[in-house]
Amino acid sequence: MNKIIKSSIAAAFMAAFSLAPLAAQAALFEDDEARRAILEVRKRLDGMQGELNAKADKSSNFELNNQNEQLRQEISKLRGQIEVLTNELANQQRREKDFYVDLDTRLRRLEPQKVTIDGKEVTMEPGEQKAYDAALGYFKAGNYKEAGAAFSDFLRRYPQSGLAPSAQYWLGNTYYALRDYRSAISAQQVVVKNYADSPKAADALLNIASCQMELKDKAAAKKTLETLIGQYPESQAAQTAKERLAALK
Repeated sequence: MNKIIKSSIAAAFMAAFSLAPLAAQAALFEDDEARRAILEVRKRLDGMQGELNAKADKSSNFELNNQNEQLRQEISKLRGQIEVLTNELANQQRREKDFYVDLDTRLRRLEPQKVTIDGKEVTMEPGEQKAYDAALGYFKAGNYKEAGAAFSDFLRRYPQSGLAPSAQYWLGNTYYALRDYRSAISAQQVVVKNYADSPKAADALLNIASCQMELKDKAAAKKTLETLIGQYPESQAAQTAKERLAALK
């Protein structure tokens, strides 16, 4: 009987020690392998628990009870190892999920995106929106030189951008804010010529008229306002143009 018990205790010790590297290497397991390892240890525990119960029923010998207590302690350790291994498996699965979600997000940021600008669906390159927003941020902050440089750089880097009409329009506004009216007119004329179907075209004409008024060229301003009303009669800029024409008479 003692030989059987000693063999059981030795098996428990071997199981405890053999499971330690399993916990250390759990992160390297595939999910199925980790689950099989857990099931195997649980099966071993069930067998040892049954053996322990059988021995407890057959003898009340003090020495035997002492040895059985040691066996119970080893079983408890094995259960602790199972808990560690199970938690490590769950953590590994969570880390893998987070990794792939993050990877997918990063890859999407590197891909062109379909967006709608002024009612049209266009393809946006990575960093395009960010560059435009940065330039517009300079303008809103009153840093007109920085804004002008940023919009010019944007147009150089993204000449086919769906934001190009707006970038060109705001470039003209930076010149206007800096009181460089001739450069402002030239910049807004690009909007009118190259992006005639953009909502910014009407606003560009209105800005041109403002620049002409600043240059004391009322005749040119009047002609520009009339062109605006004729080409974009439904625009808000056309309403403003009508009010300015009435003031010029």
